[in-house]
Amino acid sequence: MKELKILAVVVFLTAVVYIGVEPYAHTKLHPAVTPADFQFQDLEASTKVGDAARGAETFMMAGCVGCHGLESQGMPFSMDNQMASESFGVVPPDLSSAGYLYDEAFLAALIKNPAKALMVEHKFSDTNPHPMTSFYGLGGDLDQEVADIVAYLKSIAPTSMTNAEVFDDACLRCHGIKYDGGKKMTTEADAILAYMGTIPPDLSTMIRARGHGFLETFINNPQKHLEGTSMPRVGLKQETQLQVVDYMESIGDGKKAERERVGLYIMGYFVILSIFAYLWKAKVWREV
Repeated sequence: MKELKILAVVVFLTAVVYIGVEPYAHTKLHPAVTPADFQFQDLEASTKVGDAARGAETFMMAGCVGCHGLESQGMPFSMDNQMASESFGVVPPDLSSAGYLYDEAFLAALIKNPAKALMVEHKFSDTNPHPMTSFYGLGGDLDQEVADIVAYLKSIAPTSMTNAEVFDDACLRCHGIKYDGGKKMTTEADAILAYMGTIPPDLSTMIRARGHGFLETFINNPQKHLEGTSMPRVGLKQETQLQVVDYMESIGDGKKAERERVGLYIMGYFVILSIFAYLWKAKVWREV
């Protein structure tokens, strides 16, 4: 009977902590935010259907290749691109995989108004414009021209990419991940410091520090967790964002499956041990 009373007290105190205290602490350490929005509802929706062939022409005529490479199309980063990057302070990304990585609505909005699409309007103004210039069209229907460019980028994009490839294209320009062979960010530290105001962190153990759920919403919209942050909205599709998080988990928490499996073995061991301990106690006390 005494043991049952002790057990009841332990269960009661554990329940108070788990049901009453833990949720409160969790709300303070991890404030609730709205789920990730992969429809990008804050951006203007386009009803235009893009044409990839026209988009290729528009892409060239608009001068996009003056800043961006298209290595998959035989137009890698060149000296002209280097001159543009020096004037911007950062290296514009190669767009070979943009159609695979990013949502169509995000890409369209990014072409028309980069600061708004990236959610960094608080950092830039008319006197301090975003390094990527807005596309104002070639004299025709602006929305149609943008839709054509997006269609072109989708047409040249790969049909599949590994998790590591998605991470490298989407994140490695600003973030390193040293636990995977010492990968360093591809942008020079001085340039990224001037552009962002700080050096973005290495992401090797970020999955352990923040968790899967935090990263899902943070990548989709950093402002939800860090209002005023310099990190832009990445604009990945739900599938490609999951690839990024899965990759980070494989690097930063590669023992998770093994740890969970061992945990089950340990729980089973204690269950069996408890049974034998109870039988031994019953046998000993039966004779007292």
